[in-house]
Amino acid sequence: MEMETKPREKPDSTRWASNAWALLCAIRSQSPLIQCITNFVSMDLMANTLLSAGASPAMIHSVEEIPDFTPHTHALCVNVGTLSPNWLPAMKAAAELACKSGKPWVLDPVAAGASGFRLRACLELVELKPCVIRGNASEIIALSKASVGPTKGVDSSHESIDAVEAAKSLAQASGAIVAVSGAVDIVTDGERVVGAHNGVPMMQRITATGCSVTALIAAFVAVDPVNAFEATASALSIFGVAGEMGMNMAKGPATLRMHLIDSLYGLDEADVLSRVNITSLSR
Repeated sequence: MEMETKPREKPDSTRWASNAWALLCAIRSQSPLIQCITNFVSMDLMANTLLSAGASPAMIHSVEEIPDFTPHTHALCVNVGTLSPNWLPAMKAAAELACKSGKPWVLDPVAAGASGFRLRACLELVELKPCVIRGNASEIIALSKASVGPTKGVDSSHESIDAVEAAKSLAQASGAIVAVSGAVDIVTDGERVVGAHNGVPMMQRITATGCSVTALIAAFVAVDPVNAFEATASALSIFGVAGEMGMNMAKGPATLRMHLIDSLYGLDEADVLSRVNITSLSR
């Protein structure tokens, strides 16, 4: 009598890649509407990133439009890059309405520690329960410690791995998934920690790539809000894969920007399954 054998489980790397492909397919088929309240610098690349992935961007930031528009979106992305007192009420109103409507929203706390006004605004937004917080290491450390300190503008003074404990602490305090962009993108829910090992250094030479991946996270979370941890890591990896493929054709930052968008649009199953590289960093 032959013994029954259970099918072998897929290795973690294969499961992550398969899940990332399934989520990208869901975005392409569902075309989720993503409202972006973002800075002037990032609007173009952010909108084109969402479009090339298959989502539908809406750059609506007027507080007068929030009550009519936000409830009909599938996710909200709030980016404080060019923060001003005039825009903050719209950000708060949209975040509150998204929560009330059961829609996920994602916060990008750009240069959170650069000024008292900016840090207070970011902390007030964190209190409105974002589903995901995505920033560079310096931004996540500043939010976690609620401290103002020397920064390099929107650039990070720290490596992503330096912010793992700060990210876990922020995740536990806020209830959000926290993502830290860097050479290795870190994602944590306060307990689990994974790293997305995709991307190329030249992506840092293109303005608004960080902002754009935050919007992409919103699109991934929109199609799988129950599994925001997995959706966040998948979005970071997919964006990095597009950067790797674009770099093969690029001559510099300007052409990488173009090929990044084209590569994201053209990603197929073989690309994703062979290139997505997400590993557990939990101890």
